[in-house]
Amino acid sequence: MVIVVMGVSGSGKSTLARALAEAWNWDFQEGDELHPPANIDKMRAGLALDDDDRRPWLERVAAWIAAELARGRDGVVTCSALKRRYRDRLRRAGAGVRFVCIALPPAELERRLRRRRHFMPASLLDSQLRTLEVPDAAENVLVVAGEDATEDIVAAVGRWLEQDDAAD
Repeated sequence: MVIVVMGVSGSGKSTLARALAEAWNWDFQEGDELHPPANIDKMRAGLALDDDDRRPWLERVAAWIAAELARGRDGVVTCSALKRRYRDRLRRAGAGVRFVCIALPPAELERRLRRRRHFMPASLLDSQLRTLEVPDAAENVLVVAGEDATEDIVAAVGRWLEQDDAAD
């Protein structure tokens, strides 16, 4: 299984994904490391990515997922996965892909972005929020509150996966 921890920049994807990987001894991939250099340069310049910019990045994320699944390894990867078609692309990487979406109020997201050092500036938050297509029930995505303690979210993800496995 591979869990994609998704959400807008500043939501805590990396923190949660690392915690999940450590708790379960799963492989971890920071999705930001898979961005082509041109994407990072564009975001550093304060320019939002478009679908064409995101395509090669999503392909790299999907390739990582497919490789994990092909090796029979469990993993966790971060990816904003803002649009349903992006999530659908990642699902096509193989059976066993699950999504956990971190939700936070915009004011908290902005506060977090202003405090961190990252190539994604706080000025692009509005663009990400406009692009975000919140997963609906048909997608079977666990939505978690980013304000909750990381260990509580890890436990909630574990319970969700157990319920999901029991339903299969």
